Amino acid sequence: MEDYIDKIVRPISDGISDLVFYEISIGAAKAPIVVIWLFVAAIFFTFYFRFLNITGLRHAIRLVNGRAGRQDAEGEVSHLKALMTALSGTVGIGNIGGMAIVISLGGPGAIFWMVVAGFLSMTTKFVECTLGVKYRQIEADGTVSGGPMYYLSRGLADHGWPKLGRSMGVFYAMAMVIGSLGIGNMFQSNQAYEQFVVLTGGDQSYFADKSWLFGSVIAILVAIVIFGGLRRIANVAFRLVPFMAVSYLALAILVILLNADRLPWALSAILTEAFTAQGVGGGVIGIMVWGIKRAVFSNEAGMGSAAIAHATVRTDQPISEGYVALLEPLIDTVVICLITSLVILTTVYDPEVATFEVQGIALTSQAFESTFSWSVWPISICAILFAFSTIISWSYYGAKGWTYLVGEGPRRRMIMNSVFSLFVALGCVVDLDAILDFSDAIVFLVVFPNILGLYIMAPTIKREWREYVS
Repeated sequence: MEDYIDKIVRPISDGISDLVFYEISIGAAKAPIVVIWLFVAAIFFTFYFRFLNITGLRHAIRLVNGRAGRQDAEGEVSHLKALMTALSGTVGIGNIGGMAIVISLGGPGAIFWMVVAGFLSMTTKFVECTLGVKYRQIEADGTVSGGPMYYLSRGLADHGWPKLGRSMGVFYAMAMVIGSLGIGNMFQSNQAYEQFVVLTGGDQSYFADKSWLFGSVIAILVAIVIFGGLRRIANVAFRLVPFMAVSYLALAILVILLNADRLPWALSAILTEAFTAQGVGGGVIGIMVWGIKRAVFSNEAGMGSAAIAHATVRTDQPISEGYVALLEPLIDTVVICLITSLVILTTVYDPEVATFEVQGIALTSQAFESTFSWSVWPISICAILFAFSTIISWSYYGAKGWTYLVGEGPRRRMIMNSVFSLFVALGCVVDLDAILDFSDAIVFLVVFPNILGLYIMAPTIKREWREYVS
C-alpha cells in the first residue's frame, strides 16, 4: 500500500517541491525562490510600516495583559489566548532540534541571520493577522471563521478581483486541509513517538514495537481537546504553551549560565561569522529554508496559518490583533531558537569539527546532557508537549479550511475532526514519506498567493493603522 501511494504521490510532490524550492544564485550562495519571496516581503513590510516591530511592542504587551482593547467585542477568545493558540502551532520540535541543522549548515554566523529573519517577519505577521480579523466571518452560533481563505476572497473582491480572490481562497483552504494532516499532524505524532521511545529506554523500551499503542493514546487525547472546539483548544494552549516554554527556557538558560565561560566566544562568533561565506550561505539556506520547510522551526510568517487563530480574538479593531501578532515571531524565533542555539554553542559545539556525529533533537539533548545528565527527561517531555500543542492548533487550521470548502456545521466539523484524530494514530505506525513531503510542498506553495494578497491589501491596512494610532 505504501509503495503504491509512493508511486502516485511522489512525482506530484517532487514537481511541486522543484517549483517552490527552485534555487536562484545570489553571488556564491543559492537561495530557493520561496525564501527570497518571503524575505523580500518581510523587508518591505518592515519599512512600509516604519519598523512597527520595534515601536509596536509596548502596545502589544498592553493588549495581551488586558490593559488595552475591549473585552466585550465580538469574537471567541482573548488577545492572550489567541496568541497562545497561534504560538502552540509554531513552537514545536524544530525549536529544540532544528537549530542543530542550522548551525551545521552555516556555523554560529547562521544564528545572526535567524534573528534578522525573525525580527523582520514580525511585520509580515502583523499584516496577515490584521487582515484575518478584518475579513473574518461571524457564524450564526457565534463562532468565528477567518484566515487567508477569507481575507483573500473577500479582500481581493473589495479591490475588484472577486474571481481571483475566490480561487486563491479555495486553493488556500485545500492546502490547509492537506497540510494539517501531514506536517501539522502525522509528522508531529511520529516525532512525539520517537521521543517517547527514547524517554522509556530506546531500543530496549517496552514501547519500541508498540507504536500503535502510543498513537492510539495520543489520538484519544487529541480528540478530547479538538472535539471541544476552539475554546477548549485555546484553553489547553493557554496552559500548555507558557508551561512548556518557560520550563524549557529556564533549563536552557541555566545550562548557558553554567557554561558562561564560553558565552562571550559564542556571542562573538555569531556576530563575526555572520558575514562569512559559510555564515551567509547557512543563514539563508539553513535558517530560512529549514524553518519554512518544516513549519515548526520558525514562525510561519507569510504562510498565513496563524491568522486563522488570531481571527478568533474578541475585538472590534483588527489592527489591535496585528499588534499582538508581533509577539509571535519574537517569542518563537528570536527568543526560543536563539536560546537553543546558545545552549549548543556553549556546550558541544566544536569550531574545528565541520559536522556533528548526531543531528536534530539528538544533538540538542546531547548539549543539555553535557551539563545535566538527567536532562533527557525534561527535554523529551518538552518535545512531546511541543508536538502535541502543534497538533491541536493545526487541527483547527485544517477544520477551518475544511468548513470553508464544504460549509459550516457541527456534523461537517465532526467529520474533519474524526479524520484528523485517525491520522494522529497513523502518523505513529506507518511510513508515508511521500504524503508528508506532498503536504509540505502544498503548504509552502501557498506563500506565493498569500504574500501577493498582502501586497495588494497593504495600503488598506496602512490607512486603518494610521487611524488607530491617531
